[in-house]
Amino acid sequence: MKKNKFIVLEGIEGSGKTEMLIYLKQILKKKNIENIICVREPGGTIISEKLRSIIKQEIKNDKISDETEILLFYASRMQLIKNKIIPELKNGNWIISDRYNLSTIAYQSVKKKNKKLIKNLTKMLIKNFQPDLTIYFDTIPSIGLNRIIKRKNIDRIEKKGIKFFIKVRKNYLKEIKKISEKIIINASLEKKYVKKKLKKKFINWLNKNAK
Repeated sequence: MKKNKFIVLEGIEGSGKTEMLIYLKQILKKKNIENIICVREPGGTIISEKLRSIIKQEIKNDKISDETEILLFYASRMQLIKNKIIPELKNGNWIISDRYNLSTIAYQSVKKKNKKLIKNLTKMLIKNFQPDLTIYFDTIPSIGLNRIIKRKNIDRIEKKGIKFFIKVRKNYLKEIKKISEKIIINASLEKKYVKKKLKKKFINWLNKNAK
């Protein structure tokens, strides 16, 4: 069994997963694991970050179509996988990613007509390249959205309403059941409790799987 791992953090807006990624890195360092690469989706490479800016921004007089949005996500993802994640894993580094393929399934499948395209792209491009561990931060949408209101710059996706995020969470809860190596955290709680739960569950997983 390889010692280094590919770990993904998932959750809706306001779940706190980005902050918990930093905390997870701290936990690993206390376990004397220093070779850690953190990435985000969409993004993580120069090209992927340029695609991120297109995905996230509202462009005047040119609304992004569902198909274009999905294809941009997969273009960004494949650039990240091929040019960063796989090479870094081969070099023995740990990868912690803020989002991965599960995000596209949860978000873009809100419109049922998109499901077939996502399924086909996953099968054709992602294939069996899956994380060693998925950590899902489950958040009640009203709580998550109240948290992001405080942000200065809210992007195109974050502006979607409560009904959208209720559907996204429903998709997450359905899809996370299909994943064998997972940790589910109640991220609606206060930050200190989320950290406590994450540390306990992650160290338990680490002790079993990183030997």
